[in-house]
Amino acid sequence: MKKRAAAVCGAAVVLAGMITSVPAGASPGSAGAPRTAPTAKPVWKKCGTNDYPTLQCASLKVPLDHANPYSERITLALSRVPHTAKKFQGPLLVNPGGPGGSGLTLAGFVASALPKAVAAQYDVIGFDPRGVGASKPALDCEPGYFKPVRPDTVPSTRALEKANLARARSFAEACGKKYAKLLPYLDTVSAVRDMDAIRAALGAKKINYFGYSYGTYLGAVYGKLYPQRVRRLVLDSIVDPTGVWYEDNISQDYAFNDRHLAFLAWVARNDAAYGLGTDPAAVEAKWYAMRAALAKNPAQKTVGASELEDTFIPGGYYNGYWPYLAEAFASYVNDKNSDALVEAYENFGAVDASGDNGYSVYAAVQCRDASWPRDWRRWRRDNWAVHAKAPFMTWNNAWYNAPCAFWPTDSLRPVDVSNRRLPPTLLFQATDDAATPYEGGVTVHHQLRGSSLVVEQGGGNHGITLSGNDCLDKYLAAYLADGRVPRGDGEADAVCQTLPDPKPLTAKAASASSRGSTLHELLGHRG
Repeated sequence: MKKRAAAVCGAAVVLAGMITSVPAGASPGSAGAPRTAPTAKPVWKKCGTNDYPTLQCASLKVPLDHANPYSERITLALSRVPHTAKKFQGPLLVNPGGPGGSGLTLAGFVASALPKAVAAQYDVIGFDPRGVGASKPALDCEPGYFKPVRPDTVPSTRALEKANLARARSFAEACGKKYAKLLPYLDTVSAVRDMDAIRAALGAKKINYFGYSYGTYLGAVYGKLYPQRVRRLVLDSIVDPTGVWYEDNISQDYAFNDRHLAFLAWVARNDAAYGLGTDPAAVEAKWYAMRAALAKNPAQKTVGASELEDTFIPGGYYNGYWPYLAEAFASYVNDKNSDALVEAYENFGAVDASGDNGYSVYAAVQCRDASWPRDWRRWRRDNWAVHAKAPFMTWNNAWYNAPCAFWPTDSLRPVDVSNRRLPPTLLFQATDDAATPYEGGVTVHHQLRGSSLVVEQGGGNHGITLSGNDCLDKYLAAYLADGRVPRGDGEADAVCQTLPDPKPLTAKAASASSRGSTLHELLGHRG
């Protein structure tokens, strides 16, 4: 669920920054748009890791309320891989999504995964958005909220519905009590204004930006508010901005069900390895029988029905997890052994302290960003209707977002990201992406005039560049090198074929680490 790599920057040098807000009546990007007051440059200190030895860290203070530049300050944690080439193309801000994802380590990954000649021309800048990770204060509304074993997500009885409703309501109330001063300022627009504070502190007139998942919405909103400050913009696995956020989550339910069926069909094709049958429908029946058994008797008092869903949902984000999930599935069904299943839960589904933080920010931003139904009868009606067609994740997803029905702050209006003022931008979208379904990429392609859409045909992973597909990566590298974008006549400007599905594990494959798995650990398993 929000299991992410640990932040690389703890304590760092703090410096002051001041931001002014959009004056009343001024439209984003107009002559009256927000200005950023001069700030001291970040003081970078070494914070390298074994994987990313050139990483540096700093911090930046910004107003909690950008409408009041003299309001209480909060601190943003920053990371950097500095440029080394004579040709310098400015800062490249990167974001892994969420909301609630830490971007500190992502800077090291992006700098190492891009062609050296391209990465060397940028200062690759990672940051923890407000409330996240090493930024201060960091949210943790209810530590251990996802501690097993939780009530079954499918509210098949009134008691189960009441238990899950009580959990969601208690989480919202806990956030309101602990962070009453912060919650009104945890939203996408505030995070965007923080990004512009980073730009100003770096002394850059314009930024380059590369965002995955929710980071695509963050980037599109930045482009809306500050089009004149965008140099290059890359969006990978694109949020549909017309569905923020209730409708987008409903769309996810159908797409994740399809992706789960694709996983089960893959298990059936590999029956020689897993022995669960060659008929996908029969394999599906065994998976739901496993779920029913765990609902009655959780494995090792750790993996019940809800935790089983948590464990397999990451397979909808990245098919590199499929062999591990299939082995756990087969071991439980065929050998009556739950060890591999519990291990898979610990690796893919369990939520640690950083996950608690990530989920708290996820809820705070999504619940504040847009209006959610406050009448639970609407949730009940909508989710039972979806569950009838897409049972895999519907109720799990509903309870994940249910605190928004009780959130203690008012909601904002989603930002209309349509834009005619941006330079050519580059969009990447897989046709079978579950977390951000394909239609979102097409919608944003139409909304951002002059954008180019690169499609991974048949791809189902979420986060597709820098994940091993050379065809996609060549378009990314060309764009970051000199601004070149493909131009086509159809819905997509360029099409790349997806990579083959993984093979069942061997001893060698089990010990190997791919670039794709590294990226998806950084992107996380939810959001």
